[in-house]
Amino acid sequence: MTTPPQTPTCYRHPDRATYVRCNRCNRFICPECMRDAAVGHQCAECVGEGAKTVRQARTQFGGVPSATPLVTYVLIGINVVMFGLQTVSVDLQRELVLFSPAVADGEWYRLLTSAFLHYGVTHILFNMWALYVVGPPLEAALGRLRFIGLYFTSALGGSVLVYLLSSLGAQTAGASGAIFGLFGATFVVGKRLNLDVRWVIGLIALNMAFTFVIPLVSSQNISWQGHIGGLVTGAAIAAAYAYAPRKSRTAVQVGATVGVLLLFVLLIWWRTESLLTMFGVT
Repeated sequence: MTTPPQTPTCYRHPDRATYVRCNRCNRFICPECMRDAAVGHQCAECVGEGAKTVRQARTQFGGVPSATPLVTYVLIGINVVMFGLQTVSVDLQRELVLFSPAVADGEWYRLLTSAFLHYGVTHILFNMWALYVVGPPLEAALGRLRFIGLYFTSALGGSVLVYLLSSLGAQTAGASGAIFGLFGATFVVGKRLNLDVRWVIGLIALNMAFTFVIPLVSSQNISWQGHIGGLVTGAAIAAAYAYAPRKSRTAVQVGATVGVLLLFVLLIWWRTESLLTMFGVT
């Protein structure tokens, strides 16, 4: 006597007959367990294991690519919200702007909070328009995390130079330091990608001209220290991000960012000690 061949069943559902095998593990799978593959079908477990071996896409500079410039939009939103709060609270503006004696007294947070305040509608409109234009391409090229690092170090770089060189009575605010940092970074990244950067040079030159000319022909004061500090910082950070060797890219990028921040800490400490000595507080 011969035993009739047994009908194969799904390895996950023994009550379901099937003749389809997983292309990867060769186990029988029913229609519910099938997952379309490049050729044939795979089981859910093999699809999951395969997904673990797929490397996440990266930008040329090591960041995770994103189709939506979320960080840029969030930064614009924060600036707009802070401007709204600033217009209804004089105390908020007084407590958050960059005022050197207050920073020397220990209110170091002003070096960053001042970058989210603006003096007037024209001031915030120009800065947010510039952020909307140059932010998304940079965020796409660098990835969100590196773009955040670039923006905040540029903002801080502008504030540090203001703290070092501005008059003691000046009360400075605005995202201009960060924006000029993005201008500098756009030039560096564009050069690295072999793009035409002449428009960026023109944009920087035009804005620097406004920085020095407008105070001469009107009563409006513009912080050239903040603009130059942000521009130099943004270009330097972008150079570290764009030209870091691939094998040690992350280490170089993180190291450069931390190094710049440590330099800022030393400069802030030195300026603070100088001011305290001037005030006879030491």
